Parts: sequence; structure tokens; C-alpha cells
Amino acid sequence: MTVARTWAVALSGLRGDMVEVEADLSPQTPEFTIIGLPDKALGEAGRRVRNACGNRGLELPKRRLTVNLSPASLPKRGSGFDVAIAVAALATTGGMDAARVADTVHVGELGLDGRLRPVPGVLPSVVAAVRAGRRRVVVPAANAAEAALVDGVELLAATCLADVVRWHGGRSDAPELPAVPSSALPTDGDEPLELADVVGQSEAVDALIVAAAGGHHLLMSGPPGAGKTMLARRLPGILPELDDEAALSVASVRSLAGESVTRLSRTPPFESPHHGASAAALIGGGSGVIRPGAIARASEGVLFLDEGGEFPAHVLDALRQPLENGVIQVHRSGSSATYPARFQLVIATNPCPCGQYDVPGGRCECAPSAIRRYTRRLSGPLLDRIDIDLRLRRVSAARRDLEDRVVSTAAARTAVVGARFRAAQRWRATPWRRNADVPGTWLRGPAAPRAEVLAPLDTALRRGAITLRGYDRILRAAWTVADLAGHDAIDMDDMGRALLLRRGAAA
Repeated sequence: MTVARTWAVALSGLRGDMVEVEADLSPQTPEFTIIGLPDKALGEAGRRVRNACGNRGLELPKRRLTVNLSPASLPKRGSGFDVAIAVAALATTGGMDAARVADTVHVGELGLDGRLRPVPGVLPSVVAAVRAGRRRVVVPAANAAEAALVDGVELLAATCLADVVRWHGGRSDAPELPAVPSSALPTDGDEPLELADVVGQSEAVDALIVAAAGGHHLLMSGPPGAGKTMLARRLPGILPELDDEAALSVASVRSLAGESVTRLSRTPPFESPHHGASAAALIGGGSGVIRPGAIARASEGVLFLDEGGEFPAHVLDALRQPLENGVIQVHRSGSSATYPARFQLVIATNPCPCGQYDVPGGRCECAPSAIRRYTRRLSGPLLDRIDIDLRLRRVSAARRDLEDRVVSTAAARTAVVGARFRAAQRWRATPWRRNADVPGTWLRGPAAPRAEVLAPLDTALRRGAITLRGYDRILRAAWTVADLAGHDAIDMDDMGRALLLRRGAAA
């Protein structure tokens, strides 16, 4: 045979497109050509394939070899096509089972010695292959654990190219080689932190439970030492466990980010970028395959911006579109990628640059103009997307000793799960399950509370104290307060609590 075919996967964000890899032999001057919109790394695959085959004793035909990546209009990036190109090229001489080769998806980079090197994004590639109806996949041995997370796949975790040839019915006497180890960073442990460690901040703990129950965004303002970071780091532990689809999405994003994925974690992710991070670090980017940023890595979990007032204003404004749409679109020259961005935003900030403004016993020496510049980093449109505005004070020794109500992580999670179940039951005839996801047209329409309950909101809207977006966000928080209280409808107490959470409560 002179034409051989197999399959690879082109990734664009979490979406994987199947690419048919065709290799054709022609009796012309020997040459190795790759066509079909390859990028620079993929264009160099021909030289890697030739050296890898030669060093494994697998002879490529000494004729003109043309490899076409179809569909030709789809841009292809990265070195993950190497194995598919090599197998298609070797299959042109008829030494392997053509039907088996044509029904297999190959993912991996080739080293010059013929070993398969790990690549990022193996998990979403295997998921894309299964969704396209392909059930036989070859991956590098170092990526075997994450590929095995997908059910219903006949998997070959290959050490070198000779293993792949033998798997397809070809012959090779090449000796075994040690597998290339994974250089991916291990993920941090996902053991939740204990909420009972927080003492003297009962109102702040209650606000955190409301945020978790409804999926609401949270702003915490207070001096250093008030417990803002401590509270934020305990939010993932009281969130419900991830279901199969969400856990697979989180693992796929981590795979694309270059992290080691060996299991599906059920704990929501927690991302806390440094305030010196650039907009690209938050959004994502990079050469070749567009890597996910902190926004995408926090999807289905928590994005915590500590020292929010220190972030550049343009970096914070990059959050506005993902907060509204639930996705982040990364555009680069000639390419784009879409990642999920269904995260809860938690921002912690000081009241002024030195953190001592309005602190009992503190001494703030910040100029009024410096305080205004500091607080204006959080723009009005961004603050309008925050559901809960929490003002914290430092815990005094007397208050710490007097307070005896401690909420454990397990108890808080139980309350959150119950509230989310009630919300899901209420919205079961709609596409939404969390209160934070319900649009204002429903909140003010079919699900609108009684007129007397809405009266304080209507008055604030007429006076310009809140925007219509803020009106809807207060309604969402009120529904969550009602769910936690076990109420079937929002009453005046629920609305009052939601208004207090929106305007900021001194804990």
C-alpha cells in the first residue's frame, strides 16, 4: 500500500478535534513533507520521526513521503502528533495491520532515541477520542495514569515506537528502553482545612456559608490579621464534592496546564495568584497549545485574590467577562481557545495601603489621595458583580474568650449541601441549579417575592443606591439565605440579611 491513515487530536482549550493523519508514498526525490496547517513545532516532526525510526531499527521508505493532517483548514499545534505521523509513515509499506492502525488514536511526542515523551493535555485528548467514537488509544507511558481515568478505552501506554509497531502487528527486534519519566508538577493535596479553626468571627463564618450555599462572589475587607485569608482557604472544604463531569473538567484543565493528573479529585480547586501576576497569567496563553490561566484552573472551585487592592486595575477588569459568562476566551495571533470559568471569586483587601485605617489602636499615615487610589483599583463594574461585601475587624482577646459557637467543616458542608438541594428542586424546571446562576428576568419574574418583601430593594433602585445588576444579586443572596433557613419563599428577615451581606457587615 502507498497510503496509510491513522488519527490524532488537535486541542483548542478543552475541546479536542479529531485529525486524520494520512501518509502517502510517491516515486520521487526522497523528502518528508507535512502539510495541513502545522505550526513550527509540528513542522519539525519530520526530523524527529526519521531519527526515532532509525534509532529503533524501523526503516522509513527512501521515497517522497507526504503527510497530510486533515481537515487542512484546522490549525494544528505542538509535538503531540509525532507518534501518529510516525505510525502512518511506517504503515505505508504494509508492515502493520492497516485496519487496526486506521482505527487507533495516537498521542505523544517522539524523542530522537524513539521513546515516547509525555505531552500535556492527554486527558482531554482521550476524552475527545471517546466522544468521537474511537476506543483504541496509544499514549506515552508517563501519561498512562491520566489516560486510564477515561472509561471504555483500549489503552496502550507505550515506552517507545517499537512497542507501538508491535501492538499494530508489525515486527521489531528493538530492545526495551526505560520509559521517559513525567516532568509534570504534582498537584497539591486536596485535604480540606477545618473551619472550626476560625474563632471570634461568627458573622464572617455565616457569610462564608451563605457564599458556599449559593455560589456567590465574596469581598472581604479588613486590616491584616483579621482572618481574611484563613476564611478564604476554608471555602473549598465546605463546598459540595464535584460530580463526575466537573471532576473530569477540572482534571482536564490541570492536564493542559502541565500538572500531573493521576486521579479525579472531588474537592473543588483553589487558586490564589500573586498580586504581581499579569493579565496573561490570569487569563492564559503561551506559545503552541494555549495553556489555561488561573481563571480556568479555578473553574468549579474558588479563585482567591489576596491583597486585591494591590492588583493592577486592568488585571482585575479581566475578570468581568468570565464572571458574567462562565467561560474565558483566550485569543492569540491565528488561534483561540475557550476554557470553563465557573468559579467563585473571593477578594481580600485592606482598607488602605498600610492596612491601619479605621483600626482601633492603629495609626494610619496614608494620605487621603493614596487611600482613594487604592480603593479605586476595585472598579465599580467589578464590585457590582460581588454578592457579599464583608467587613472584618481583628478579634480581641475578650471576644475570643466569650464566643463559644464553633462551626466545623462537616457541619457547614451539610448545611450547604441541603441548601443547594432545595435550590436545585426549586429550579428543576429551568437550566439552572444554583441561585447565583439564575438570571434576573426569572428572579424578578416567575420567582419574584411578594411586593412588600421587594419594597426595600425597589426604594434603593429608585434612589440610585444600587444598579439593576445589584438588585438581582441581592435577590440571589436572599434566596440562598431562605434555603439555609428552610423557607419556601423569601421573607422580610431573609431580605434584610441579604441587604446586610451586600452592604457589608462588621464582624
